[in-house]
Amino acid sequence: MRTNSSSSDRRGFTLIETVLVVTIMAVGTSMALAEINIALPSMKGDGAMRAAIAEFNLARELAQTQRRNMQVVFTAPHRIQILRQDVPNGTTLVGSIDFEGAVRFGLTPGLPDTPDAFGNNNATDFGTTTAIYFTSEGELIDDQGVPVNGTIFMAIPGQPRSARAVTVLGATSRIRAYRWKGSSWEK
Repeated sequence: MRTNSSSSDRRGFTLIETVLVVTIMAVGTSMALAEINIALPSMKGDGAMRAAIAEFNLARELAQTQRRNMQVVFTAPHRIQILRQDVPNGTTLVGSIDFEGAVRFGLTPGLPDTPDAFGNNNATDFGTTTAIYFTSEGELIDDQGVPVNGTIFMAIPGQPRSARAVTVLGATSRIRAYRWKGSSWEK
């Protein structure tokens, strides 16, 4: 019995094949990281927008189910709180969120008001009122009991693609969300 070992019987990859595969993987990885870095601010903005909508919805639902006014308080740079107006006086904190991912209340320079046009003079623009409340009837009112419309703007500073806005129509408490798409606000 004769055993010959020839080079054609050997199995494996050459150094050139291995280097080529590693190079292709490195290029693919760098392209994926570049895309993630572009998409990440937008995803963080979406998360903050969803959190703000959830907090507005919670405040409205609590006002209706507990039959008490719920004050919504915006605390810079990134906190929304819900305070129940207790009878005969006082308040109780019933909910609070902080935006994550470096998202803050703020106006992004050069961006116009949303299509609802409730104002963009401040990051949390509800006109001249100092306090807003959801009522047991489902309205958003100011401290005088008058329905008020408003918008909150949020973004990661210096990242226009992360800009988001949430508007509330006072009489019906309709909530709309907007994303900045580079040239306009889109629902």
